[in-house]
Amino acid sequence: MAHLDPPAKATTLAPPMTWRTRLSIFAAGYLTDATRRADGTINRRLLAYLDPGVPPSAAPRNGVASRDVLIDPALPLRARLFHPAPASTTPLPVVVFFHGGGFAYLSASSPAYDAACRRIARHCAAAVLSVDYRRAPEHRFPAAYDDAFAALRFLDDPKKLPTAPPLDVSRCFLAGDSAGANIAHHVARRYALSASSFATVRVRGLVAIQPFFGGEERTPAELRLDGAPIVSVARCDWMWRAFLPPGADRTHEAAHAASPAAMAGIDSPAFPPAVVVVGGYDPLQDWQRRYCELLRSKGKEVQLLEYPDAIHAFYVFPEFAESKDLMLRIKDFIAGTK
Repeated sequence: MAHLDPPAKATTLAPPMTWRTRLSIFAAGYLTDATRRADGTINRRLLAYLDPGVPPSAAPRNGVASRDVLIDPALPLRARLFHPAPASTTPLPVVVFFHGGGFAYLSASSPAYDAACRRIARHCAAAVLSVDYRRAPEHRFPAAYDDAFAALRFLDDPKKLPTAPPLDVSRCFLAGDSAGANIAHHVARRYALSASSFATVRVRGLVAIQPFFGGEERTPAELRLDGAPIVSVARCDWMWRAFLPPGADRTHEAAHAASPAAMAGIDSPAFPPAVVVVGGYDPLQDWQRRYCELLRSKGKEVQLLEYPDAIHAFYVFPEFAESKDLMLRIKDFIAGTK
């Protein structure tokens, strides 16, 4: 009689979570899948209906006030400025934040990111400038990077710098999640290559929450966790095609952190210490760990925060215990970085 091997144990694609959280995650996936057109464009009208932005609030919400500021009227490029309320008389450190969404989705006014930036501002006693960069596929590489870097230049211009609350731009931190963390990395590189041209802005740290990097190969985590919440191989491939220049593959500097162009500036002393966040249920985790190793190989100070039970974008769901823990870790990083 032939020997029958026991069936392979199925890979668990997500940690235990409530039905409410599952429904929220399903809605996030539906938002991206339902608005993609066959011709590679996005139905922005439907997306605006599914992801209605929330207005800024001069009246504090959860202890944080916000207002929108105009960075570049020619584009126009805007950002949302969050700060603890009542406004501090002591200058606040500034977190320049870039939202996720695969370079193509969501905005600074999306409910999830408005709430996330409020939590960062409240926990860290910092101002948060959330940049509403241009999105793909209408605006491909390098538009998002150009907009993000323009926000840093905006903070360096005393004529444009908001006066209330007072901001300590000598203590700037770059932060983002997923595609936003990718943007934060490339802005840190650009800053490092041109730090001497900034009069007052000093970038003191980089917070890369589950950064969106990739390559042509399929990593073990991508294969093992394909179908996990939020991120799938098919969605990621579509987002890279939407963002990268026509004809480019995922060895391009925007996607592949180890490409020579993507490493330019990392060797500079002005490239800041980094915190890199990795989740155990994130299909992108192998790329994120490689990014950590890359920075360390260049002599950079890197703190790796691993959350074994975290899905991609876990921190925008405050019901996860890991979300609160990450806020406290970011607070410690900002407070401890001079």
